[in-house]
Amino acid sequence: MKKILLTVVLGVAGVAVAQTASQPAQSQSAAPPTGSVNPPTGSVNPPTAQTAQSTPAAAPVIKDPAEYNAYVAAVDPAKDANAHISGLEAFLAQYPNSVMKNQALEVLMQTYQQAGNVKKAMETAAKVLAVEPCQEPALTLMSYIDRQASEGGDPNGKQLAADAEKYGQTGLDCLPKFAKPDGTSEADFQKMKDQMKGNFEAAVGWGALQDKDDKKAADSLRAAVDANPESGKDLSLLYPLALAYLGQTPPDYQNGIWFAARAAAVAPAASAPGIEKYARGQYIKFHAGDDGWAAVIGAAKAGAAQVPIKPAPTPAEQVHTLVTSKKLEDMSFAEMQFVFTNGAQVDQDVVWNAIKGKPMKMNATVISATATEFMIAGSSDDIDAKKADITLQLAEKLPPKMIPKDGASFDFQGDPVSYTPNPFMMVMEKGVLILPKAAPKPAPRPAHPKPAAAPAQ
Repeated sequence: MKKILLTVVLGVAGVAVAQTASQPAQSQSAAPPTGSVNPPTGSVNPPTAQTAQSTPAAAPVIKDPAEYNAYVAAVDPAKDANAHISGLEAFLAQYPNSVMKNQALEVLMQTYQQAGNVKKAMETAAKVLAVEPCQEPALTLMSYIDRQASEGGDPNGKQLAADAEKYGQTGLDCLPKFAKPDGTSEADFQKMKDQMKGNFEAAVGWGALQDKDDKKAADSLRAAVDANPESGKDLSLLYPLALAYLGQTPPDYQNGIWFAARAAAVAPAASAPGIEKYARGQYIKFHAGDDGWAAVIGAAKAGAAQVPIKPAPTPAEQVHTLVTSKKLEDMSFAEMQFVFTNGAQVDQDVVWNAIKGKPMKMNATVISATATEFMIAGSSDDIDAKKADITLQLAEKLPPKMIPKDGASFDFQGDPVSYTPNPFMMVMEKGVLILPKAAPKPAPRPAHPKPAAAPAQ
């Protein structure tokens, strides 16, 4: 997919350069031209973009006949790419202040791309931008190549990502100034701009993701994915977009899970299972179960519209399910505490009315205790946190030797009389300790008769 996008971007650029190259005028005293001034056209392999400048109102004038002929010869369409490169390099070296310098650099940049020399194309693009900061073909090239190099694990990836973001943002800022090249239809011109905008948004989004600006990354990468149908199948955009959505606080699970599923759907066979496992894990985390996952991943693989994902039930919804599906006598104290802390009042009332003033027997852990009142923990979470959730008021004062030590586990009975939801505390009255039954005394051992004396010999 990267190769397809690269070819598209470069091809669009090459066409624009060819269509918008300005033909230099010649002074009256100059020698007649020796050839055509149209720059070369042809298929392009590394990334290209369109020229961002419109045809000038007046063509630049070359007064020196030798300079004019050198330029015309350099861009002669009959020559191959290597001949164009040699001619343009020679022209720029011989006439560094030529009125045609910028255009010569633009054509040279595109010709290096045609020749597959991305390094030299980048060097030339940097020269173009030094004198023409809004030159869209150069911005397209720089933002695309820097992003791809950063994604590919280049040791200097952090800086390359920052550079890609810089060129991408400049490209977006300059795009409104991009004038339609002569001879280009409105439809083709709009397609050019959409492709360029998608490329710039991708560069901005990728750079923002490396800076952990997940909101900006998600906005820009989503714009890149939506730019054209092919971008919606690009793993290098889909997976970072999923990470950007899921990295936000709070995470955007709806979009993050969907684009992780889409990334798994278009990923190569070697990496698809790992991405799908990640997407499914995020789904379970959000939905509190994997029911419905098959429909989501199926839609993603089919290229269907985004599937809405039902979030996990709220605590109040969980309480209602618990209260309406479980018998009260089977409910643990921790479940009761969950009801009183998170449930709607109607669900709290159902449970409270069933237990209020009625003796409850349970086991708890002492947090602190006196002869008349125990602060105890009844739920496992509060036992682990050493936090009291029951105030047990004893029916009778205990002698010191019967008061359990802090941290001790014991059985008791008490009547619930009130509770506060947050922080949770239940008050029980008429508390009594349930002591273990004394083990029965062993039966006395039967007396064994003494052995008879041996008879005398």
